[in-house]
Amino acid sequence: MFTRIREDVRTALDHDPAAKSALEVALLYPGLHAVWGHRVASRVHAAGFGFLARFLSQLVRLLTGVEIHPGATIGRRVFIDHGAGVVIGETAEIGDDVVMYHGVTLGGADSEPVKRHPTIESGVTLGANATLIGAITVGEAANVGAGAVVVKDIPAGRTAVGNPARLVDEANAGEPDDVELRAN
Repeated sequence: MFTRIREDVRTALDHDPAAKSALEVALLYPGLHAVWGHRVASRVHAAGFGFLARFLSQLVRLLTGVEIHPGATIGRRVFIDHGAGVVIGETAEIGDDVVMYHGVTLGGADSEPVKRHPTIESGVTLGANATLIGAITVGEAANVGAGAVVVKDIPAGRTAVGNPARLVDEANAGEPDDVELRAN
């Protein structure tokens, strides 16, 4: 447990140049507190105490401004910078070493009890106010620009921007790429 806490604090220090000390990060970073709270709520959820898990997740939301459903899966070293307004749905899956900024939504596109939230693979960066909807996959080391609205898969290592999101050709100064995002 302490290894994971140290990892989380180190990740925040590595990603936020405003972070001055491990103590500051541990005490004052709501995105970090939300991830820690989610770990507790997720264990309670997995033990079959759904109402208590949801209660805990809503308490964490009240304290941090970050709403993470206890059924969501979150990997190691996930860093939520600033945190305010982040929403992560029940069937969302987030890999290791993911960075997301304030206002990110990983939302569902189906009212049935199925996989209905995004899968974010390892090493992804999600820009401020990015909205990802449905059972889509954002491939490893991909980037989603601030304010992007994503409803289709993003291939590994690519960058998507805009509303609706389109892949950009980074070699040509961010010009739209001819490759369309693909549906599931």
